[in-house]
Amino acid sequence: MSIGAAVRRVRAYGGQFLLLAVLTLVVTLLVSGVPRLVNRLAEQGLRAQLNSEPAARRDLSYTSGIVTTSTTSVMGGARGQFEAVAEQMPPQVRSAVAERWYSVDATPARVIGPDLKARNLLVDLGLRAMPGVREAGTLVEGTWPSETYVPDRPTEVALDADVARKLNLRTGSQLQIGKVTQTGFTDASPLVVVGLFRPADRADGIWDGLPPLLRITEPLGDGEPFIAVGVVAGVTIDKRAAAGWPVRSDWRYRLGVDRIDARQLDELIDGLQQLQRGTSPALTLTQGVDVPLRAFAAQVNAARTLLAVISAGVLATLAGLIVLAAILAARRRRAEFALLRARGGAATAGARRSLAESLLVVPIAAVLGWWLGTLVPGAPDPTVPYAVAATVLVTLALPLATLAVPAGGAARSDLVRVRPSARRLTVEVFLLLLAGLATVLLRRRGLTLGEVDPLLVSVPVLFAVGAAVLALRAYPWPLLLVSRLAARTRGSVTFLGTARAGRSAVAAPLVVVVLAIGTAAFCAVVAAGVDASRDRAAEQAVPADALIRGERFAPDTVDELGRLPGVRAATRVLNEPADRLAADEVGTDARVGQAAVLLVDAPGLVTVARESGADLPVPSALRTARAEPGPLPAVVSPAVAADLARVGRDGSAFVSVQGQRYEFRVADTAESFPLLPANTSRFVILPWQALPARNTTPVPTSLLLAGDRLDAEVLRQAGDQGQSRYQSTGAVTGRERPLGVTVVTRADVRRELGDGGANGVLAFGFVAGAVGGTVLGLLAIAFTVLAGARARGQVLSRLRTLGLSRRQWRGLLLVELTPLVGVSVLTGALVGAVLPLLLNPVLGLSAFTSGMPVRVAFEPGLVAAVLALGAVALGFAVAVEALNNRRLRLGEVLRLGEES
Repeated sequence: MSIGAAVRRVRAYGGQFLLLAVLTLVVTLLVSGVPRLVNRLAEQGLRAQLNSEPAARRDLSYTSGIVTTSTTSVMGGARGQFEAVAEQMPPQVRSAVAERWYSVDATPARVIGPDLKARNLLVDLGLRAMPGVREAGTLVEGTWPSETYVPDRPTEVALDADVARKLNLRTGSQLQIGKVTQTGFTDASPLVVVGLFRPADRADGIWDGLPPLLRITEPLGDGEPFIAVGVVAGVTIDKRAAAGWPVRSDWRYRLGVDRIDARQLDELIDGLQQLQRGTSPALTLTQGVDVPLRAFAAQVNAARTLLAVISAGVLATLAGLIVLAAILAARRRRAEFALLRARGGAATAGARRSLAESLLVVPIAAVLGWWLGTLVPGAPDPTVPYAVAATVLVTLALPLATLAVPAGGAARSDLVRVRPSARRLTVEVFLLLLAGLATVLLRRRGLTLGEVDPLLVSVPVLFAVGAAVLALRAYPWPLLLVSRLAARTRGSVTFLGTARAGRSAVAAPLVVVVLAIGTAAFCAVVAAGVDASRDRAAEQAVPADALIRGERFAPDTVDELGRLPGVRAATRVLNEPADRLAADEVGTDARVGQAAVLLVDAPGLVTVARESGADLPVPSALRTARAEPGPLPAVVSPAVAADLARVGRDGSAFVSVQGQRYEFRVADTAESFPLLPANTSRFVILPWQALPARNTTPVPTSLLLAGDRLDAEVLRQAGDQGQSRYQSTGAVTGRERPLGVTVVTRADVRRELGDGGANGVLAFGFVAGAVGGTVLGLLAIAFTVLAGARARGQVLSRLRTLGLSRRQWRGLLLVELTPLVGVSVLTGALVGAVLPLLLNPVLGLSAFTSGMPVRVAFEPGLVAAVLALGAVALGFAVAVEALNNRRLRLGEVLRLGEES
C-alpha cells in the first residue's frame, strides 16, 4: 500500500477529509487555546480585584509591640530581624513579595515650643527611623537628620511640609520633647526641626506605616492632642532606646500584584495560613490579603468547575460530529470496500486503507490546531497529553467506522425496528443506568470546586445521551399515529412525509444534536439564574435606589432628604452590628449572646422599596406593628430564636439600642433580611414605628432613598450636614468627629457584582458554551440531513417521475424534517433546562452573587429562544437538503444498485 495511492484517495475524497481535518483542528485548538484564555482572564480579573483594593491591604505587617530596652543598637536588631522574617516565610509567599520596608518608632511624646504655643496647639510627636526615606522623599527646606552621633546635640527631626505647616512649624523650630505626668512635663530634651520634605510619590508604600508620616492624626476628643510623626536618624532611635524610652519595630512586606499567580492561589493562601500559625509570640502579624484572595479563589474554582461541565458537553458534541463524519465517509465508500473484499482483501483491508489516509490528514490538522492554540495569550496548562489522546482517537475514528459499516450491497437503513436488538437494548439500558448513577453520586458527593472528576463532570453528557435515547424510542409512535390519520385524508404529502419521518434511523445524529442544544440551553439558563440572583443580592444590600451610611443623623435628616430634587421617598434605619441580648431586664443574664440589631420603619421601608422597584418582602409582623404596651414584635434569625427557647424566656428578651433598653418577643423568624450581610446568622429586626414614647429616642445610622437621577455628591453633602446637626445638638459630649458618610447606590452594587473578580471567566464560559453549542447543533443537524440525503433523493426522483410538483416536494421535505428537528431541539432544550436544577447546588455559583443562593427557575425567554432556534434549524436543514439535491441528477439516484 503506497503513500502515493493514499494521497490520491485523499484528493479524490477531499471534502470528507477536509471536514475531518477541520473538526480535528477545532478539537486541538480548544484543548490548547481555551486553558490559556481562561488563565489570562483569571489573571486579569485577579489584577483588577487587587488593584481595586488599597495597596496596604496586600501588606504583611509584623510589629514587635512597644518595648523598653537598654540596648544601644535597636536599628541593627531590627535590620537583622527584617531579613530573618523574610527567610522564614513559606516559598510561595516569599516569591510573591515585591516590596518591603522596616522602621523603628519611638512612641509619641509631648512636644512644646513657642511656635506651637502661638496657635495653642497640643501635640504629641512620634519619632521614626526608616531606611529608604531619603530616596522616597524630596527635601523642600533644610537637611535630613544627621546619621552621626554627637553628644549633647538636640534631637534632629524632619517633617512633612504639609504637617509642619498645619502645626505652625518650620525649619529651625526649637521644641522640647518629654513626658506628661501628674507632676507636669518631665524628662524634657531639646528637639529641632532641621528639614521639611515632600514625598516623591504619595502612593509609594513606604508612607503607609502607622501612625502616618504624611498627615496628622486628629484628636479623639476634647482635651486630646494632635499626633504627628517625624523622621529621625537611626542613631537617634538608638539613643532614645538606651535612655529607656519605649520603642516599637515594624516590618512590612507587600505582595506584588504581578507576582501572584491565579493558578496557584490555593498554595498562596495555604502559605499565608502557615505564616499566621508560625509567627513568633514576640511578634504580631497583621494581614488582610487572604480575604480578597479567598473570595477570588472561590470564584475561579466555581468558574473552572462550570467550564469543565460546559467543556464536557462541547467536546462530547465534537466527538459525536467526528463519529458522524467518519460514518458518513465510510458509507459513501461502502462499494469501494466491498469491491476490495471481493478481490480477496482481508476483513481489515478497508480499515488499514482508512488508517493510512487518516494518518496523512489528522496529525497535520492536530498540530496546526495546537499551534494556533499556542498563539492565544495566557499561561499554558499541561494539556499536551489530552491533545495527543484526542489526535489518536480522531485518527482511529475512520478505520473503526469502516469496520462498523457493513461492506455488503444496498440495504434499507431508513427503518426503526419496533423491537430493537438485544445488543442495542442492552447498550441503551446501560447508558440510562450510568446516567442515573452518576446523577445520584453527583448529588450525594458534590463537586470539588476547581478539580475535575471525570465521572461527575460527564453527568450532563450522560444525561443528554439518556434523554436522546428516550426521545429516539418515543418519537416514532406519535408520528405513526399521525401517518395513519393522514392516510385517510386527501393528498400524499403529509402521509409520505410523516411515514418517512417515523421510519428514519437517526440515532447517532439525534444524540449529537441533543448534546449540542442541551449545552447551549444549559449555559443560557444558568446565566439567567446568576443574573437574577445578582439582582436579588443588590436588592438585599441596598433595598432602595440609594443608601446613605453614617454614624448618627439628626432626626430631621429624613425630611431634608425628601425635599431634594429627584427624591420620591426616604426612610430611616438604625443598624447596630453587635448588640448584647439579655434574658432579664437588668441585663445580667447574657446567655442569649450577641446579635445584629436592625431598627426599621416598616411602612417607610415598604414605600421606599415600592418606589425604587425593589422586590422586598417585609414580614407582616413588622408592617402591622403599632405602639402598644408590652414587648415589641420582632423578626429574628433561627439561631436567636433557638437561644431564646433554650433559656426558657418564651421567645422574649431585652436589647439595648443607643442606651435605651427595649423588651421584644419573637413574632416571626427569617433566614435573612435586607441591609444585613448574607453570612449574618444572628439578628433581631425591630419595628421603629412601634417603639414606646420616651424622652430619648433612637436616631438613624442609615438612610434609604428612592428617586430618579440621584446625585451622589448632593446626597453625601446632605448626609454630612445631618451628622453635623446631630453633633451640634449637644447629644454627644467629649466630641468625637464623625467620619464622612458613605453613599451607595443599588446600580453601583449591581455593577460591581457583574464586573469584578473572575466574572470574565464565567462570562466566557457562558458565551462560548451557548454560541458553540448552537453552532455545533446546526452542524449536527446538517449531518442528520446528509445521512439520509441519498434515500430522500431516490424517493424524490421517483415521485417526480410520478408527477410530484416542486412545491409538493418542498412540502414533503418540510413534513419529513420538522419532526426530527423539532424533537432534537426540544429534547436538547429540555435537557438544558433540567440540568441546572441537578447541578446548581454543587457548582458554587453563589461566589459570584455575594453569597446569595443562585436560584434557577423557568425562564419565559427560553421558550421564545427554543422556537426561534427550531425555526432557524429547520430552515438550515431545508437549505442543506436543497443544496445537496442540486448536486444530484435524476439519472444518478435512479441507477441500478444505487445505495439508499
